[in-house]
Amino acid sequence: MSSYRPYQHIERRKSRQISVGAVKVGGDAPITVQTMTNTPTPDVAATVAQILRAERAGVDIVRVSCPDQESALALREITRQVHVPVVADIHFHYKRAIEAAESGAACLRINPGNIGSAERVREVVKAARDHGCSMRIGVNAGSLDKHLLEKYGEPNPEALVESALEHAKILQDHDFHEFKISVKASDVFMAVAAYQQLADVCDHPLHIGITEAGGLRTGTVKSAIGLGNLLWAGIGDTVRVSLSAAPEEEVHVGWDLLKALGLRNRGVKVISCPSCSRQGFDVIKTVAAIEERLAHIETPLSLSILGCVVNGPGEALMTDIGITGGGAGRHMVYAAGKTDHTIDANGMIDHIVELVEAKAAAIEAERAAAKLAAE
Repeated sequence: MSSYRPYQHIERRKSRQISVGAVKVGGDAPITVQTMTNTPTPDVAATVAQILRAERAGVDIVRVSCPDQESALALREITRQVHVPVVADIHFHYKRAIEAAESGAACLRINPGNIGSAERVREVVKAARDHGCSMRIGVNAGSLDKHLLEKYGEPNPEALVESALEHAKILQDHDFHEFKISVKASDVFMAVAAYQQLADVCDHPLHIGITEAGGLRTGTVKSAIGLGNLLWAGIGDTVRVSLSAAPEEEVHVGWDLLKALGLRNRGVKVISCPSCSRQGFDVIKTVAAIEERLAHIETPLSLSILGCVVNGPGEALMTDIGITGGGAGRHMVYAAGKTDHTIDANGMIDHIVELVEAKAAAIEAERAAAKLAAE
């Protein structure tokens, strides 16, 4: 018998655990999915609407830019209307960090070495402590400290890691340890090497990402290569896929990465063929329609949609529900890996959606009953 077991080869790096609001990051906590808003932060209604769309997609943490006082103060209203912790993105002005902490931010994205004097750092650390904020040290190849560029001549993994550890030491010297680190680059190889080096020399929780990855398709490919490489190696406690696309698209891709590696599961995992002339129904249109109609389901389920009997029955053996194209316009529906009934093309999509929704409801009812019995 084969010793192969799906996903058991991934052993996560051991890291400290911190809190971002009510969400745990690092340690044995699930790898979280993040995104960032792109609305003007003072436009509270637009920003909240964007966050709520990301929530429906499954986001765990959302970052919001706070370049000015109006933005930092707007967090007070924004955080009251959303359900996930909000990270305030701060760059150089220490007062924005203090205002954001006072306004309800759960985390401050800030590099302490960039905000000025030791006294300013102390004020920001005090505000973070007083208001239960964690921090993220966010090092980026495009904005490295001048002395590191002079030392290394150009951005490289070593410079990114050195910058991260310098900023971390500032917080540690103030006895502040509720922080995570990112060392991002748009170059996939540089980013991966930097994270690998950083993971080897510290136990800080790591926020991983390939920054400025590009548009929806190209950015997804770059992120899948870089972040998939890191996650497969067990590196990464929280992830953001940086795309020139709507924030909820970043969330979808982040979840797809985690699901593909078996690190987290949410919603319906669709296994489908690329289709060919053997297909008994239009696979591409069917998959597109079903994915859209099942996007609301959060319960982890697997669904196989195969156009013919070459691989269809085999794939259906490993999914909760399956459908395989057959001859004479009749298609086989599988339940729990076994043949169940046939259906023709008319109403097929509605039928599959109903089956999946019923299965999800049954699973949730069983979970609720088990939880009630345990209590």
